[in-house]
Amino acid sequence: MFDTLGLICMVWWCMMLFHPSDADICCTGSQESPITNVNMNWRKMELSWESSNNFSNYKCTITNGDVEYLLDKVNSPLCRFSVQQDMPVHEGLLFFIEVPNTNISKNCSFTPGGINGSAIENFSCVIYNISLMNCTWQAGRGAPGDTQYFLYWQNLIGDNEMECELYMKDENGRNTGCRFKNVRIESDKARFLVNGSSKNSQIQFYDAYIELYKIEILTPPLNINVNCSRDPGGCIITWQQPHTSHMKKAKCFEYELSIQDKDKPKEEKKDHRVGVRNNTYEFQNYNKKKKYILKIRARGKSCLLSSIWGEWSEPIEFGQGKDYFIFAILFLIALGTISVTLLQYCLFKRYCSFKSILAPIPQPRDKLNVSTDEDIQTKYVSLPKKSCIEEVAIVEEMT
Repeated sequence: MFDTLGLICMVWWCMMLFHPSDADICCTGSQESPITNVNMNWRKMELSWESSNNFSNYKCTITNGDVEYLLDKVNSPLCRFSVQQDMPVHEGLLFFIEVPNTNISKNCSFTPGGINGSAIENFSCVIYNISLMNCTWQAGRGAPGDTQYFLYWQNLIGDNEMECELYMKDENGRNTGCRFKNVRIESDKARFLVNGSSKNSQIQFYDAYIELYKIEILTPPLNINVNCSRDPGGCIITWQQPHTSHMKKAKCFEYELSIQDKDKPKEEKKDHRVGVRNNTYEFQNYNKKKKYILKIRARGKSCLLSSIWGEWSEPIEFGQGKDYFIFAILFLIALGTISVTLLQYCLFKRYCSFKSILAPIPQPRDKLNVSTDEDIQTKYVSLPKKSCIEEVAIVEEMT
């Protein structure tokens, strides 16, 4: 229908002739062609034109070089292309308008306008907790400082375009992310569009087609139960599939179990993992004297489910483990004995002593040997004394 090399040359020529901020549509063909004023509404994926002749049928083709989409025989100068075609418009598109059974045609290229490098970068989205979706991006490196971005997304089954409900902003107040609630995966693809605005410049837009089920992080499996037999045998582990908004078939899920020996030292612990296709697993290496930790996660196996492993379930402990009861009793007894002994020792040391228990019997006080008098007497005795002789005469009366 057309020469691909010639079309590439045509696109290059248009880009060199017109700056992207000056023109979005560049067409080639005879100036006398009845097909004129070709216009592209990239928000609705509509191609329109004017025709000086009332042709009964037209044929439209759109391509981005890798994918081609053909609308055969439209009866008006308007072609609506399904947005289900994975053709990001911001990368540029080629259009071909033909009148069947004639030589009349128009070849056009669409190149989005705006400052180079002003479109967002590193766009990504993730669906979690069944119905919540986060999308993030970075501002274009060539975007002016006052650039603000706005996100829209469209579930391809419906025609309604939904704007972001809650924007996430950076330190400069620029929108760099969005949170959506009540998201339902109703089709395999959705179109995301982020355009920008600036007071003095035209900002390039960005669009992407994303398969929603591929960005969903599955929640953990539900109602996990472990039933271990008393005899040395095994444990039966059962669970239910995680809840999703769009997939109910049990055969579409695959599971991974992680079982660890809790009693082993951290450096010796080995994560025993096993893949399971159904909702039951028999753990045959069960030892009733040990305690185990169990976690389960899920992912899609075929069907419209993400093939990336989802979130782990909360750890579940099972098994009897070692009997520490006797050791605990003995430890408590020893601890109590030591505590009582220490308490008695402290009380004894605080309030009692051998001196107070064996105190000497008090003696009568010797008044002649009072300590204060002794000093005085000592001083007095130490004074020099004169020696004298006392003579005593005895007189007797004589009758």
